[in-house]
Amino acid sequence: MTKSNRGKVFLVGAGPGDPGLLTLKGKACLEQADIVLYDHLANPALLRHARESAERVYVGRRGRGQYQNQDDINKVMIERARAGQVVVRLKGGDPFVFGRGGEEAEAVAEAQIDFEVVPGVTAAVAVPAYAGIPVTHRTMASTVTIVTGHEDPSKPSPVMDWPKLAATSGTLVFMMGMKTLPAIVSRLLQEGRASDTPVAAIRWGTRAEQQTVIGSLRDIVAKAERARFEPPTVIIVGNVVKLREQLNWFERRPLFGKRVLLTRPKEQAHEFARLLTAFGAETIEVPVIQIIPPPTWTIVDQAISRLQAYHWLIVTSVNGVRPFMDRLRAAGKDVRALGHLRICAIGPRTADALATYGLTADLIPAEYQAEGILASLSEQEMKGKRILIPRAEIAREILPQQLSQMGAQVDVVPVYRTIAPGEDANPLAPLFEDRKVDVVTFTSSSTVRNFVELIGGRDEARRLTVNAIVGCIGPVTAQTAEECGLTVTIMPPENTVPALAEAIVKYFAEGARVAVSGA
Repeated sequence: MTKSNRGKVFLVGAGPGDPGLLTLKGKACLEQADIVLYDHLANPALLRHARESAERVYVGRRGRGQYQNQDDINKVMIERARAGQVVVRLKGGDPFVFGRGGEEAEAVAEAQIDFEVVPGVTAAVAVPAYAGIPVTHRTMASTVTIVTGHEDPSKPSPVMDWPKLAATSGTLVFMMGMKTLPAIVSRLLQEGRASDTPVAAIRWGTRAEQQTVIGSLRDIVAKAERARFEPPTVIIVGNVVKLREQLNWFERRPLFGKRVLLTRPKEQAHEFARLLTAFGAETIEVPVIQIIPPPTWTIVDQAISRLQAYHWLIVTSVNGVRPFMDRLRAAGKDVRALGHLRICAIGPRTADALATYGLTADLIPAEYQAEGILASLSEQEMKGKRILIPRAEIAREILPQQLSQMGAQVDVVPVYRTIAPGEDANPLAPLFEDRKVDVVTFTSSSTVRNFVELIGGRDEARRLTVNAIVGCIGPVTAQTAEECGLTVTIMPPENTVPALAEAIVKYFAEGARVAVSGA
């Protein structure tokens, strides 16, 4: 899939909703796209795989309401490909399973546009699986029939063979059938299917908002109406539905149905997202800070030129490791230049980052913050020692100030700075207005301050987060949040991202009792 001057169209299956179900080839296509045309059923979280420069166009195909005309979508794909662009048409599920992907492929083929079809995980199989329902089973169903919930009204006559569908002993999976559920049930009963045949209706399958209603042909319509089910819904008819009681794995995870907002820089959000999704949460990544280089490297380079004069290197953030080591390399030096130094890492994650360069931290404080470093170093003889601290341009001054009072000579050099992201914060407010956020997380004071500024100030932040739980990585961040008018409910006993994830799980597992450390 090497990019060339010749345009190309990729019809990419986005899967049923869980962004983790995107295929590796689908991800590779998004990474090289110039324009992404995505529909209602494609999880917008997948767009993060596209380059920042890529154009993102919502074409809004959905079961109800207004949506873009198919001819217009085809026209955009063809025009952009002819202009030499890589076009990704991101479609929910699989492009060729009731997704009109065949029509789109016909259009680009007729226009003599180079194209590829990248299959996706179809909702017909994945959605039942996430509800604990296998569509086939050795003793219950040897066949599975995937059926459209509504036929093209332009057909001269219906082609659904209802007698055969009703007579099958296998599983029936109806796609896009919520609006026609009464008619589906009526025809199956009319053709002789037993009224006690198990039926499942699953809405927004594989996502945090997944809902499942279990019944039979006798009562599923009434149950779905009481649950106010709307599209997108997958309907499963057959004995395999009975297995849900035993195999329902997805909806039993501790954070199922919870949406957690991650405000970390996007380069660092992956680990946090992975931990939370493993517990069943859906993560929403809206970075409120961006890490960039300092205005000048002069001060850093000068410190590196006199490394032999220092006794200690103190690294107070994972973010400081890479830029400092990059400048070391730019000066023609390597880790041997640090061999005489004692190294302090503020926490295990920072120590791990140093270890990737072959450096072992001599000191990791018990408390992963500046106060912990000071407590540990107070046991050392610091008078006359020269200390180098590569850190953020703006940070708490307690560490260099207290070390100076101990008699040390401290040089603080900025190796990175944090700023508000280039994008505006338009996505933030609607998420809270629509109550799509259950937990908002902060991993530094700068994420708190930027969040409050981007969302419209202290009063607006307090108003919008009134129905969300606020979780902070540690006491310093929590104090900043409280000063900004936010009510902090979750704080782990250890200042690490894994500990914060575990604290969120504990909060909900214990019935949402207060989970602030020491409470």
